[in-house]
Amino acid sequence: MSSPMIGWAPAFINMYRNLKISNFSTKPNTLPSVPIHETEIGSEKRIRTLRHLIRANHINHALFFNELKYHNHMSHILGSSYILGAGVNQLQKIYDEEAKLLVPWEESPCEITTTDWREFLGDKRYQRAFIDFYEDELALKFDYDWKNLVDEYMFCEKKPLINGVIAGLGHSLIHLGYAYELSCKELAIEALAEASVSYDFLHKYIDDPSYTKPSTNSSKCLLKLLNNIRQDNRLDDLINTSGFSNFDILFTKCEDIILEHWNSWSIENVVEQLQSSQDIAIALLMQTLHPGVHTYDFYIAHVLTTTHAIRVLLPLIPESFHVNLLRQWWLMTISVYIMQLRREINASTEIPTIEKSWSHVEQKALTGVWSTDAHYVKTIRAIKEAATTWGDPNQNYLAAAIKFADDFEGWRFGGEGE
Repeated sequence: MSSPMIGWAPAFINMYRNLKISNFSTKPNTLPSVPIHETEIGSEKRIRTLRHLIRANHINHALFFNELKYHNHMSHILGSSYILGAGVNQLQKIYDEEAKLLVPWEESPCEITTTDWREFLGDKRYQRAFIDFYEDELALKFDYDWKNLVDEYMFCEKKPLINGVIAGLGHSLIHLGYAYELSCKELAIEALAEASVSYDFLHKYIDDPSYTKPSTNSSKCLLKLLNNIRQDNRLDDLINTSGFSNFDILFTKCEDIILEHWNSWSIENVVEQLQSSQDIAIALLMQTLHPGVHTYDFYIAHVLTTTHAIRVLLPLIPESFHVNLLRQWWLMTISVYIMQLRREINASTEIPTIEKSWSHVEQKALTGVWSTDAHYVKTIRAIKEAATTWGDPNQNYLAAAIKFADDFEGWRFGGEGE
């Protein structure tokens, strides 16, 4: 097991202490929608620019590059930066920088039809074919209503695609969140295609109810449950190095242990426990540094940015999928936590004086040295939206955002990237 983490500067950990003692204000079991940015019909120049760039990316760049291992994050950073206030020139700069990494589309081995589309799930060679398939469906069957298209395939009655969106570190889930937040048919089609070609074994844990079993050690407290995982000596000799190559190995070697911990999270109030998931994700991200190191855990960042996607989606998708969407996130979180060597979450009682504002954080995201790093910008946005959603009377979210924005010097992988 990895060595204990250092005690972090106060506010971020204190956020977690607050979580443990339920010091944040509780919310009713309803959640208002985030503001929806009508990308397709907006007439102001900034939103027109965003629309043009999203469409340019959709036309010119494949969903995956570098031997189909890495994801196209263009729309994520464009959307995040736009919402944070990026101007026309900054949006164009982001597009130009991100495009340097991407590759053009390649033809798939064959086309996909309504009778055989499931046969090609999980095969990234068919990314172009799935884009074409969903575009045809949108035009010919759904009269260009992208939400009905998403309902048909993402939320269908039997083995819906939504039950597998944590595959590939949740990128299709994140993409779907941006589709709704930006009200954009191109992003909806890309989210469907990405969910289709990323589809893997993880969907079975939601599709098949036999994997859900009563727990003798259930709790609503994610901190307690993560500490249980950290102290589980059955996992001690499982892996010795961190990195995404460990992800599938975990389920091969210790599926029963993972599912035991997975079934331990008791979900009684989806909204309150979404807040808990965002708080624990922020705390995990801020606890991944050794002394003198300023590179943050790339994979744990996805634990946070997927919670933002869930926050966007819950008010907008059928309620019957809410609990299982949170349970998918928890399964991914457990897996990432173990594959990144179960770092300890420390506690501190001090609270620092906050001398900077959200404007400082936003400017770091928009004009700082890392302003064209998609994951940096998305992470800041996720923390800021959490503060907006839940309130920040003790400025815990702001403290975490300032620390991350100012301290960040890159990502730590431990293995191949995503």
